[in-house]
Amino acid sequence: MSNLTTLARPYARAAFDLASEAGALGAWGDALALAAAVVSEDTMADWLGSPEQDTDTAVGIIEAAAGSELDPAFRRFLGVMGANDRLPLLPEVAELFAEFREAAENRLNVRVVSAVALDEDQSRRMREALARRFDRDIELNNEVDASVLGGAVIYAGDEVIDGSLRGRIGRLEGSLN
Repeated sequence: MSNLTTLARPYARAAFDLASEAGALGAWGDALALAAAVVSEDTMADWLGSPEQDTDTAVGIIEAAAGSELDPAFRRFLGVMGANDRLPLLPEVAELFAEFREAAENRLNVRVVSAVALDEDQSRRMREALARRFDRDIELNNEVDASVLGGAVIYAGDEVIDGSLRGRIGRLEGSLN
């Protein structure tokens, strides 16, 4: 996976720079997410990996999925990726682009996995505490997973904060062995 990230990073940086210059970070982010979804579809992914694939056709399929919404600079960007046989990297490019965008906008998308859904007050307090810790605006997404038993596991960028009851039991068990 890290090899794919290494290959995707220059494309993500180029896309971010182009989108920033055009003041179109949102539109490029949406277009990259759509293109990533298209190339991730099983049939398309298999075809892109086959010797029968044709770059122009592949780019055309992505453009057709987007309709007339793609700006010309994004179409050229897809053409460059296609010419270099890098279209399968679009999911990684989209993910890295989103990270660059979050950093530029001083935002952090945080996923909180808890045994029960957070109520509004809990969400607000969690957002405030995480904003202080990371010095960024926090976008909080709550997922419910009963297997955490209690507490929560927080995924913030590259950091994982395990405050779950299941995690605590695991650490206690490890210290007893």
